[in-house]
Amino acid sequence: MDTVEFIQIRRFILKLGKMLHKYGSPSFRLEAYLTEIATHLGVHASFISTPTSLTMVLWSDGHEDEYNHSARMEPGELDMNSLSRTDELASTLLSGDITLAEADIHLDEIDVMPSPYGKTLTGGAFGLSTSAFAMLMGAGWSEIFYSGLLGSMVYFWTLWALNSKRVKLMLEPVASFCVGFGACAINHYSSSGFNIWLIILSSLIILVPGLSLTMGLAEISSRNMVSGTARVMDATMQLFKLYFGAFLGVSLGYQLFGQQELALAETLPFWVNWLGVLLLSIGLVAIFRTRLEHVLWAITSTFIAYGVSTWSSAYLENGLGAFVGAFALGVFANIFSRIANAPSSIVAMHGLIVLVPGSKTYIGLNSYISGQDIIKTEHIGQETFLILMSLVAGLIFANVVMPTRKSL
Repeated sequence: MDTVEFIQIRRFILKLGKMLHKYGSPSFRLEAYLTEIATHLGVHASFISTPTSLTMVLWSDGHEDEYNHSARMEPGELDMNSLSRTDELASTLLSGDITLAEADIHLDEIDVMPSPYGKTLTGGAFGLSTSAFAMLMGAGWSEIFYSGLLGSMVYFWTLWALNSKRVKLMLEPVASFCVGFGACAINHYSSSGFNIWLIILSSLIILVPGLSLTMGLAEISSRNMVSGTARVMDATMQLFKLYFGAFLGVSLGYQLFGQQELALAETLPFWVNWLGVLLLSIGLVAIFRTRLEHVLWAITSTFIAYGVSTWSSAYLENGLGAFVGAFALGVFANIFSRIANAPSSIVAMHGLIVLVPGSKTYIGLNSYISGQDIIKTEHIGQETFLILMSLVAGLIFANVVMPTRKSL
């Protein structure tokens, strides 16, 4: 391998790694995928990925050429459209259909590609998803409506954070503060009372880091200690910031509008839960920027995860139904990867959303600090821990039973 070819390969791998990191790929999957790409391109490589950094070492067979690179990275956000297209491009390159120079140009095009759903649809998806989550939490119709309304306001802050570094740094506390204060104001002027904290939790669920917490534990279980620990701590701090902002907003609301008792929500039929799963899965399509050809797979994965976990919970106690749900989801995601020749995480992330205990960590934190229960539940800490472990174990077992053909 001559020097010119080695430089071309290293530039492509470096750009590919940074893009996949940007799209929210877990460290153990990113490192394994880049190692496969480097091997196919004829170079040796070693990678270390964390939520805020990417380090790589590349060398040729005879060590004639060596290259070290370490970059400070921003934590990635899920972008299934760009992730899918990037993986598709890498597969096309390895099959010999395009050259390295052409692949490099296409990577730049993918990197600047906007969301296929636009800002308006994504804003509507925030409102739809937060209302759907309120359905799953057993909220009443008025709480479902106001959760969607405040969830749309959260999207406004998220949109602003994309263009402002100052807003990005304070996104979680300022968004939760506005939601907490807004919930108090709505309850004060509303003719019928409702559960303020349930509305706050539902409105903020897109920002609650349940998925990040699960990914961090999965990285630790795969022996990616630094990355996993960093991701768990980042998720914990996000949770604290969300709760502090909401607590501050509610406290100010109580001062202005008076202390408000938590009202019990009206009981809705069980079919409302399934409607919530459908609406949540549709909303996540735009939020995760899922490609149109993968939408049906993504929606199906959400129903499989929720349906199997709900069914198995009737036979297993203490949140262990999440293990069966995660196992079924992992098998389905790996089947999708084999049929569609795409990363399994494209559909797995959708299903995990209805399984991860992000809401339970928030509920437990609220119960510990304020002494108030958002919903009536016992042993919330124990159940949250078991669900987290069950999700990680279920996905590991699924990869044993139905191995995926792609590392991503």
